[in-house]
Amino acid sequence: MSTEQQQGADAYGQELARISHHQDEAIDARFIVFQALAAAGLTNEQADDIVSKVEAGAVASAHTWISESSPPHGSEQHFEDGWFDGVRDVASYLLRIADSTATTGRGLAASNAMLLAHLQRPDSPAPEEAPAEEPAPAVVLEATDVLAAAERFPWALAAPGKRHWPDGEFLDVALSTVPAEEREGYIERLEAFVKEHRARLEEMLRAYGPGSTPASHGRYALIGQPETLVILERMEASPFALRGRWDEEEEAVLLDDLEYVWGPRIRLSR
Repeated sequence: MSTEQQQGADAYGQELARISHHQDEAIDARFIVFQALAAAGLTNEQADDIVSKVEAGAVASAHTWISESSPPHGSEQHFEDGWFDGVRDVASYLLRIADSTATTGRGLAASNAMLLAHLQRPDSPAPEEAPAEEPAPAVVLEATDVLAAAERFPWALAAPGKRHWPDGEFLDVALSTVPAEEREGYIERLEAFVKEHRARLEEMLRAYGPGSTPASHGRYALIGQPETLVILERMEASPFALRGRWDEEEEAVLLDDLEYVWGPRIRLSR
């Protein structure tokens, strides 16, 4: 690797570290907000709606900032033209993120309440006062059950004979990023996610799935696989955990292609 490439990689690593820091702080802040909204008597659905709108508004503010930016004073015309073309592309992408943010994130308030209840649970009595109870077994997400749920959405899947991989090839990596407190009811959450994004999934399969022109060049191989529905849900719900596990286990280009096509709220590919 050349010195210039090494410097670029270091700079990108620093950017990811800063993004991860802001993401961690946002999670802590969201936890506090959900507590306050619950204390005010709002339902989980109302809290999810409020927080989604606030986060969408933050993205919309970034859209405004980008849209109002200008090229350096005295730039040549061709440079200004390229500048404004780039601004329009970025602004359009931010608008898509704001639209998606305003309609996703459902179930976060309920997960927050479950976590809070767990943290506030009193310690078990000392052994001399009462026998220690066996811990409840962790909920196990069976891959076969998740795949069976995914298969119920034919508009998002290629025909079995056209899929590039055996079903479930990448499922373990995606499911490993589902935290313990979200495993119970995860299949219902996945089904709700797929139904909500039916139009996007149909268009993605049509434009980039098996038989499409982009796929004929050997790219976008995950599109049309049933486990891809889980990968997309995780891409929206836990993008940093997914990227970290994926880079340890699988080829980055497969996730990069899927991220490019889907356009998640947080994009981590270069």
